[in-house]
Amino acid sequence: MKHQFLGSVVAMALISTTAMADGTLFQRFEQLEKEMNALKAEILALKAEKSSQPSKVNVANEEDDKKAVSEEIKDIKDQLSTLNKKTNGNNLKFGVDFRTSVDNLQYTMADGTQQNNNALFSNRLWLNMNYAATKNLSFTGQLAYNKIFGQRATPTASSAMDGFDWVSGESAYDDTLRIRSAYFLYQDDGFLGSDIPWTLSVGRRPSTEGHLINLRDDDKASSPLAHTVNVEFDGASAKFGMEEVTGIDGSYFKLCAGRGMSEAEPRFSAAPYSGNGSQTNDIDMVGIIVVPYDDKQYSVGMQYTYANNLIDQTSQVDPSFKTVGGLHTATAFVSVNGIGEGLSDFLDDSLFFVSGAMSKTDPYAGVDANTMSGQREMLGSTDSQTGYSYWIGTQFPSLISDEGRWGAEFNHGSNYWRPITYGEDTLIGSKIAARGNAYELYFTEPLVDDILTFQLRYTYINYDYSGSNGFFGSTSGTPMSMDQAVAAGAGSHVVDKAQDIRAYIRYKF
Repeated sequence: MKHQFLGSVVAMALISTTAMADGTLFQRFEQLEKEMNALKAEILALKAEKSSQPSKVNVANEEDDKKAVSEEIKDIKDQLSTLNKKTNGNNLKFGVDFRTSVDNLQYTMADGTQQNNNALFSNRLWLNMNYAATKNLSFTGQLAYNKIFGQRATPTASSAMDGFDWVSGESAYDDTLRIRSAYFLYQDDGFLGSDIPWTLSVGRRPSTEGHLINLRDDDKASSPLAHTVNVEFDGASAKFGMEEVTGIDGSYFKLCAGRGMSEAEPRFSAAPYSGNGSQTNDIDMVGIIVVPYDDKQYSVGMQYTYANNLIDQTSQVDPSFKTVGGLHTATAFVSVNGIGEGLSDFLDDSLFFVSGAMSKTDPYAGVDANTMSGQREMLGSTDSQTGYSYWIGTQFPSLISDEGRWGAEFNHGSNYWRPITYGEDTLIGSKIAARGNAYELYFTEPLVDDILTFQLRYTYINYDYSGSNGFFGSTSGTPMSMDQAVAAGAGSHVVDKAQDIRAYIRYKF
């Protein structure tokens, strides 16, 4: 009975750790240790007593003790199995990613005037959630808080766009805690009995901090290739591993689909959620990601997407958004993680990549009673226009520590270049979307292991044309040279050059 009671005490003390503060936990372990020591003393005394008894009695007592101990061990194992389920498999796990940063923002407008913010402080908090119900099915989510210090002084007419659904977790604005991602993931080793491992995911997808942009942001890459897609979206994806079928290292393809805007009336309209009175249609995006080769040193990736019913304001008089057309994007990259074959330790730990991309507009040309009649302009033209971009980057090990990194990147975009990268973590606007040249240097150094890090980053953009961070129609996306912007009387509203010097301290655990 004493053994069983002690087993219950051990198991209950362990199970209760999930709901107790550290101080109380230590007290319980100290008490448990005392009880264990007392039990050892009692067993020694019993053994001494048994040794003075007749041998048959000793053997019988030993057999009884063995049975009692065996039952105790079984009872403890059962209770520890319950503990495992409560602490390892069936509880929502939280992680913290908190960053405090200061940005020095400088702008030179097309007419030569200056705008700036010498010290913009902000806090960004990501609460990461994970739950694995079975080995095949799991849930992942992330809550985001992204806020400048204090209250914003003078909100403008465009401030409402800070909370736009595609960038709600990326805009440094108010103190609202938003859902940045929330989705379930099903994974299996074989698709319909084949040797193709596959996954299926549905929900609010992690579609920012994608491949290549994650390097300077010191994050694990999410699904998209960031040269053309870097926004939050709701949808689904399915990934199919092709390595066993093709024999090519790391090969896979992924199908993606999402909705960027739902045609739906407000809750208390005459016909809630019907969409009959909406001035826009559903915005849907479909895409495919193909990685034909990835052996962790050499990697090749490609992506194609098409988004329909994209929006913009159609005139300065009417500020509402209307459907203007669709957009094709395509990108491909090559990455080398470890330059050469054992040339030096420095090059072995260095990385180089190059990426090319294009965008092609598909202006709306039909008639829709809900939206418009006749053709609409996209990027200032009723004709389909093609833009292109290239992106070169490298990253080297730090000379200060083994874990530190520094890197340099260059981007170029043409006059009609239009990616969907509004969620990029650059306060002066997406450098990838720049219609012109963008230069970037960064240095990331761990302060306390990989828990506390420091980064210093410099981003400089020299725009050749306006509209780099606009939407898809004629009002904000039309490319104008700096001289054309001045001639049109928009010189004080069009940025010619921009720079962002950022320093941050970041805690991840």
